[in-house]
This record gives sequence, structure tokens and C-alpha cells, in this order.
Amino acid sequence: MTANATTFTFDTAPVVFGAGSSAEAGQHLALLGVTRALVVCDPFVTASGLGERLEASLRDAGVETVAYDRILGEPSEESVAEAIAAARDGFDGFVGVGGGSALDTAKLCALFATHEGDLLDYVNAPIGRGVAVPGPLAPLVALPTTSGTGSEVTTVAVVDFPRLGTKTGISHRHLRPALALVDPLLTVSCPAGVTASVGLDALLHALEAYTVRPYDSRPYVPLAERPPYQGSSPLADPLCERAIELVGRNLRTAVADGADVEARTALALASTIAGIAFSGAGVHVPHALAYPIASVKHEWRPQGYGGAALVPHGFAVAVTAPAVFRLVADAVPERCATAARLLDGGDDLAAALERLIADVGAPRRLGELGYGEDDLAALVRGALDQRRLLVGSPKEVGAAELEMLLRASL
Repeated sequence: MTANATTFTFDTAPVVFGAGSSAEAGQHLALLGVTRALVVCDPFVTASGLGERLEASLRDAGVETVAYDRILGEPSEESVAEAIAAARDGFDGFVGVGGGSALDTAKLCALFATHEGDLLDYVNAPIGRGVAVPGPLAPLVALPTTSGTGSEVTTVAVVDFPRLGTKTGISHRHLRPALALVDPLLTVSCPAGVTASVGLDALLHALEAYTVRPYDSRPYVPLAERPPYQGSSPLADPLCERAIELVGRNLRTAVADGADVEARTALALASTIAGIAFSGAGVHVPHALAYPIASVKHEWRPQGYGGAALVPHGFAVAVTAPAVFRLVADAVPERCATAARLLDGGDDLAAALERLIADVGAPRRLGELGYGEDDLAALVRGALDQRRLLVGSPKEVGAAELEMLLRASL
């Protein structure tokens, strides 16, 4: 009989949190020994003037800067290849500015500027070869402009592979940024639709990390082979609880009034601490389903995303979450009840999720995203490929259960 784990790892990037922290970016890069940095961002960052202010901060600290602002939509195999080509030009440090797309792309730029290989070499098996990242990367400082992905503190970079019909990622502790600068003021201009999506993503990070199988229920794995996602733990649990409460109290307000700095600050904190929690504990079924939901079809045009045709990650995660938590509630009843009380004072987590999803104007059914019964087989196949996530489910989930959850969410 294989012995279960008796230890867990709790790790995070250093975090500087608070209004105005982004102004210190240059000083932090210089302290990390960076002399030439690639600033990876999207065109909105450049248009807003933030990119110019950030580059001035770096220049004042003696750091040479080059901007790469071609992050459009969520990272795809093609867009990441283009960014990597730009990154292999003698940079000894990187700055990621923006939402999860920019931060994840910046992580991959740092990876491939430091180490050889192709994207699919490092992508999680069975989609990729699952090769471990060979060693530390050039320093990356991450400045989030949305509150949801937690990418500024996580070990994951997610990429869409349309030709394979799914999204997946590279997950390794060396991908964690060297420093997270979390300035809530950078999120004030975030559109309502984006705020809703990323806020739901932060919430599901916390809910899934809170209800994932505990670390000591998993088989022992030697340290060198241990995955980043190890199960819920006594150090991650309090962060999950706090993040759930913060999102429940503030997401509706921030969607209705983006200029509410108190709500923005609360959501920025929720996103970061949920990111810290799930980067060690892991997520499970809603995220496994979200990857094919966001990849199989690119037809829906959500508000706040510049007219792009995509299913934003947070919406892709949330649309099946009520069905998932109805399924697993009897496996983790106390945790689901606690989470429901933290979220809105009720005792039914699935119902609390449905209320919040409706109140922030998020899609409630897969049909709203263009999916129908004919798409279920492809979605199930894509979710089954996310075995690194499904192993964390508090209840055994296979093809039949995944299809049932998708049907319940149509």
C-alpha cells in the first residue's frame, strides 16, 4: 500500500501591496540586478499612459526598457510564439503589466529567454511532454491591472491551443514571478464585464482550493516529482476563506461602480491571496471544464473586451460552478456550508453562486456562449485532458460525470 503524504509546501512570491506601489517598479528591478527589461503588456496599458509612466520609473532607476504591447486576447500558441521571439533579444529581466494574459505571456517570455525548448516540451501531459523547467528564470516583476487571475503570485501560465481544442498550461515553481507589485489603483479603469469575469475567477480559485482533496489524502511523491498542486492545507484554508468573503462583499459594488477604490482594493487583495492559496493547493473540476469551454468555440463577444470573440476565463469557470458544487457538496459538506455563509450569508453554496453570477451580469448557461448538445463530446474530451486538475476533485469525476455537469449547465 502506498503511504499518503504527511507534508505540504506553502510558497509564494514576495508581494508589495497598496495604492501607488507600481511607482516603485524601477527601484525593485534595480534591486533584482536587472539592467535591460522587456515590458510585456497589452495596447490598453500603452494607450492609458501607464506603460509610459512605468518605463520612466525603470529608466530613472537605470534600467533600459523595451516595450512589447501586442497582447491581444488570451494567450494562444501563435501569440506566445511571437512574444517569445521578441524576448530572445538579450534581456536580463521582464516586467508583466496587465491582466492574466499579459502576465502569463511574460512568464513564458522569461522561461524561453532563459532556457531552450519548445512550448509543448513544458506543457502539462498528456497534451504536452511535461518536461520540468530546468532551473530559475530571469527575474520577472508582475503588475496586475485586473483583480482575478492571481497570476502575479502563481506558478502557472495558461495557453490556448485551438488546433488541439483546449487550453492548458505550464506549471512549475520556477514560473512564479520574482516579485508581485499589486497596486489597486491600476484596476480602477477595468471595464464592468472584465471586472465581473476576473472577480468570479478569483472566487473560484478560492472555492476550489478550499474544497480540493486535502494534502494528506494524496499518495506520497518524492520531492523532485511533487506537483505544484498538493491539496488543501491549514495554511491555504484561511486565505481561501478571506478571499471568498472579500469577493462576496465587494464584487457587486466594483461591477456597478468601478471608481469605488475601497471595493477595488478589497478585490485586489482577494485575487492575490486566492492566487497564493491555489498555487499550492490546486483547483479542480470547474477549472478543468473551463479550459475546453474557452477553447472549443470563439464566437461569443463579451462586453468590455474590445469586441474580441472569446469566452473569458472567469466566465468559462463560473458557468459550470453551480452544477459542480451541487455534485460535490456531500463530499465536503462543512466546507461548502462555510463557503456559502462567507459568500452571502446563506447555507447553499451552489445557490449563492447562482445569485452572484446573475447579479454581476455573467453568463449563466453554456447556451449563452454558443454551446449545445452537439458540443458535449468535445468539451468532455478537453476536460479529461486536464487530469492534473481532476485528481484534486473531492469526488471522483470521469467522463460520465463531466457530461452530466455540462448538460446541467446548458
